[in-house]
Amino acid sequence: MNAHQLSSGDLLADRRAEYAQMLAASGDHAEAADLMRQALERVPDWAAGWFRLAEHEEKAGEREAAAASLARVLDLNPDDMFGARLKRAVLGADTVPGQAPSAYVARLFDDYADRFDAALVERLDYTVPGRLAAMVERFTGGATLERAIDLGCGTGLFGAEIRHRVGMLEGYDLSSNMLAKAAEKHLYDHLGDADLSRPLDTSGLVTPDFPEGRADLAVAADVLMYLGDLLAVFAIVPALLKADGLFAFSVEDAEAPVPEVVPGGASEGFVLRPSLRYAHSEGYIRKLCRTAGLEVIDMARAVIRKDGAQDVVGILFLSRKGL
Repeated sequence: MNAHQLSSGDLLADRRAEYAQMLAASGDHAEAADLMRQALERVPDWAAGWFRLAEHEEKAGEREAAAASLARVLDLNPDDMFGARLKRAVLGADTVPGQAPSAYVARLFDDYADRFDAALVERLDYTVPGRLAAMVERFTGGATLERAIDLGCGTGLFGAEIRHRVGMLEGYDLSSNMLAKAAEKHLYDHLGDADLSRPLDTSGLVTPDFPEGRADLAVAADVLMYLGDLLAVFAIVPALLKADGLFAFSVEDAEAPVPEVVPGGASEGFVLRPSLRYAHSEGYIRKLCRTAGLEVIDMARAVIRKDGAQDVVGILFLSRKGL
């Protein structure tokens, strides 16, 4: 469930929150914030309610109040399933974190799973799976690969593009609902839970049945924008690949112009945007590839989807592990 669906357990507080949402929908964000404060007087430990209040306060122009409400969310929910630390960074009240909280990413995509395919493909002109698959096919000449690992597989959009070229296809994701949707498509030989922000020995990607050095291809299609600092990813992926194995992935382009940029992080090669997604610079990615023993063999800039009416420009990479 999303933040607006998480009940306080108090009928009157929930009703006030619903009225606040109606006021916000009509554009009266200040009154919505006031009504949410009344709700929170009844249930002061309601984390989702404080997050809702912060949203109303931000839209009412009360940025300092919103940052304080988000700090309260973090006190009540240290795992940060709402992404409150990211929002505080957007407001300039906190430093840009190195990655989105795993609990936030899992909840975000659990909420999104039922409408994911329709939203991305039909409304947001999502092109990354097809573009990455085409890169792989061009380089390999359409040869069949023994094993591929789809990192952050979601509902299986990339799996559908590559299944006919792969003998064994593994898919991993943080979101149990996404994995359930992927399973319904019967594309994958193995599906599992994994967290790319964790070290290899705890990420869920290596087990006795699925050892290191097993894959001809690893893919991260529209995944790395939820991880600002990619050091862990570029330690994990080479360990999964065979010698000469391929890593195909996409990032949002940090050098593409956007209406707003969140201060901080750029010196590290990534920026956090108001969308709460990260964008990465080409130089940062190339440096990580060199350090990880990966050679960039193809690269393309392209519009990868829409964000509202705005085009999102990304960079697609195909790299190869050295012998």
